[in-house]
Amino acid sequence: MFRHAAKNLLLRRPVPTTSAAGAAAARAPSRTFSADAPAAQTADAGFVEAWKKVVPNIDPPKTPLSFMEPRPATPASIPSKLTVNFVLPYASELSKKEVDMVIVPATTGELGVLPGHVATIAELKPGVMSVHDGNEVTKYFVSSGFAFVHANSFADIIAVEAVPLDRIDASLVQKGLAEFTQKVNSASTDLEKAEAQIGVDVHSALNSALTG
Repeated sequence: MFRHAAKNLLLRRPVPTTSAAGAAAARAPSRTFSADAPAAQTADAGFVEAWKKVVPNIDPPKTPLSFMEPRPATPASIPSKLTVNFVLPYASELSKKEVDMVIVPATTGELGVLPGHVATIAELKPGVMSVHDGNEVTKYFVSSGFAFVHANSFADIIAVEAVPLDRIDASLVQKGLAEFTQKVNSASTDLEKAEAQIGVDVHSALNSALTG
């Protein structure tokens, strides 16, 4: 029954319109894309309505939107602090931490984020992320990920791997850099060379973070 219901939901299509206005409305996205999440969550009313028509006796499944906390609305004036969430696949490093500024290593260059920053999405590259709170500066080395900056002075930073900079062993970084450099020179296939080059890039970024 679930398979039949899903099939019916997927096969439902809006009736084509002949007018130019109708065609434009059909092409328009149902939900705008923005790095600034809405203050109040909007229910997937269309999905719920379609589900109830097909399977009226069973409650519709929850969508990811149902599990999201409402994002605070964009304030009328710029707040004095930036609220940062910094998460990894296995841990939450910072949760709703209020700071003065955060600097992330974006693929386009270092990106400094202050309260009131415009909504932005940035891809991260291997490098140092620094969190500034008064006179205290905490630095992390991140491997990759994304930074989502919202217009309401919230920033969500998601990294694949990250470690506090003061916990990195410089001798191991030098050793790893030498090993991966040797692998690049001795690689016999394009795949081996590409994998070794990734190691060189990461260890080079680590070395620069420690010596810079």
